[in-house]
Amino acid sequence: MTFSVAAIADASLSQMFGALDRMLAKGAAHCAARNLPEANLLHWRLAPDMFPLARQIQIACDIPARGLARLAGQEPKSFPDVETSFAELQARVASAKAYIDSLDRDAINADPDGQVMLPMRNGTVTFKRDAMLLHFILPNLYFHVTAAYAILRQCGVELGKADFLGEMPKAG
Repeated sequence: MTFSVAAIADASLSQMFGALDRMLAKGAAHCAARNLPEANLLHWRLAPDMFPLARQIQIACDIPARGLARLAGQEPKSFPDVETSFAELQARVASAKAYIDSLDRDAINADPDGQVMLPMRNGTVTFKRDAMLLHFILPNLYFHVTAAYAILRQCGVELGKADFLGEMPKAG
């Protein structure tokens, strides 16, 4: 059995964007139940040199959206970093998912051994197309979703593994 680049991306993104939505909903509920300003959690970071929660969510949305757009041969859409509430971050997750869903799956799957250029801070990196997904897009997605989970847990939000994994697909 083989899997296409788009099929792997779609499965992982569906699961992780679902996790982000669940975690953000629980973060909002946590703040509401304790009469805490949402900004307290949105600006929280695990360490001084790490990004705060809001930025972790933004990056978890941006890297897959931009990366898959490049794989589809499109100029990536820009998502301004303006969110100041859990609801706005949930809307960003939904917007990134809708954008990714709109990309041409045949274009994403085209020539998996071909190359794609990725502009980075220190220059441009050239990836094999499938390697860009497997070694850049997905690891970054999982890293930033996990960082968001850890920040919310550290802030006392009641989250568990099921919030991260979501409902697992079952055979049959």
